[in-house]
Amino acid sequence: MTDTPVASNTVVLTERAAKRINRIVAKEEPGTVLRITVAGGGCSGFQYEYNLVNEAPADDDVVLTRDGATVYVDSMSLEFMGGAEIDFVDDLIGQSFQIRNPNVVASCGCGTSFAV
Repeated sequence: MTDTPVASNTVVLTERAAKRINRIVAKEEPGTVLRITVAGGGCSGFQYEYNLVNEAPADDDVVLTRDGATVYVDSMSLEFMGGAEIDFVDDLIGQSFQIRNPNVVASCGCGTSFAV
């Protein structure tokens, strides 16, 4: 955790995440995008949900774009994700989207849920 205040609307999509999103949505119908939300649940209190949607963004959505990839984040989830970086990791453990979130104060052992 940093002592530097983070703008609440800043979320960064990495190049690796954008490439993976493009590969995923290429198999879907045109106009499909990734929606990321923060939902209650998991052993630490909150968890990220990833859904492919084919809809226009809601009025309160933040629309992230990079290299042709599009991600929607709703305003409620953005309150928990301000300053986060959305990345895609391919390592020995497996492939997954990872969100590096400076607001997280604790997470579970498997890394799928978090507390703020």
